Amino acid sequence: MNHPSQYDLARTTLGVLVLLVLIGGTLWILRPFVPAILWAATIAIATWPALKSLEVRLWGRRSLAAAVLTLALLLVLIIPLNVAVGALLHNIDGISAGVKSLQQYALPPAPDWLPGVPLVGPKAAETWKALAVEGPGGLAASLQPYARRILEWLAGSVGGVSGMILQFLLMVVVAAILYMKGEGAARAVRRFTWRLAGEKGENAALLASSAIRAVALGVVVTALAQSAVAGIGLALCSVPGAMLLTSAILVLCLAQLGPILVMLPATIWKFHAGETAGAAILLLFTILSTTMDAFLRPVLIKRGADLPLLLILTGVIGGMIGFGIMGIFIGPVTLGVAYTLLKDWIEGEI
Repeated sequence: MNHPSQYDLARTTLGVLVLLVLIGGTLWILRPFVPAILWAATIAIATWPALKSLEVRLWGRRSLAAAVLTLALLLVLIIPLNVAVGALLHNIDGISAGVKSLQQYALPPAPDWLPGVPLVGPKAAETWKALAVEGPGGLAASLQPYARRILEWLAGSVGGVSGMILQFLLMVVVAAILYMKGEGAARAVRRFTWRLAGEKGENAALLASSAIRAVALGVVVTALAQSAVAGIGLALCSVPGAMLLTSAILVLCLAQLGPILVMLPATIWKFHAGETAGAAILLLFTILSTTMDAFLRPVLIKRGADLPLLLILTGVIGGMIGFGIMGIFIGPVTLGVAYTLLKDWIEGEI
């Protein structure tokens, strides 16, 4: 005859196993939608004050405020996509002509300074010399083996872009739902965290939302401002590929590397080309875009959450390295919650 305690242990073990299977199955089913859901929740939390402000201005109509923000999210996709497609169509004739001209193109002698470049200079000079000796068509012949790889990469990129667009559209749909039902979702999360850890769990959920808002204000808004200023400078000074360089600057600013890695070479190139006036203007924009985060970011972060600035920046950098672009928010939230819980434990509050 089985002892009652053994029966309880078996029932508890089976219950835990069933629960784990249900959780695993749910996560597996939701796996394709997790990135879109996470992004939608992050955007909804970060833009919730804007939603409430719009709701007041639009006669208390939540549906109108949600529609405005949803349309803004759609424009974030549509405008860059149209610009990219337009730029491709506008330059497709030039690209085709450039590819055809490679058959008749002969490399000139290598520049004198090339062998002196550290590490890669001598090898690059030898390769250049060999291609120049082959005469017209030598460069095209050397590039031909890579053509198939480039086409395969382009095909994969197109598929990746299609998937990204679908994820973005799903994110917009989920964000629109959260805009309409955000209070109910927030109550559910707070009840869940309360069940997990009582008042401390609920406070951790509130801290996570504050950290997301702080990152959105202090990191993302600052990066947008820096890239906008840098992009204006590049456009005013007629730097080739200004839009592409501005996109690279935005990524660098989000990674906390700043615009200097793009702006400084562009400024040096302007000086080297003899365009002193344009180079001086670009230098001013370089200084402004590089230094503006020193006073803008701390103010914005403090408005979003009462967390140390160093902790937020460490979370942004480490999160991006560990989790990609979504890590910009995952890192600070994780460090912020861990920091608060550790501080409360040290002070004897938990």
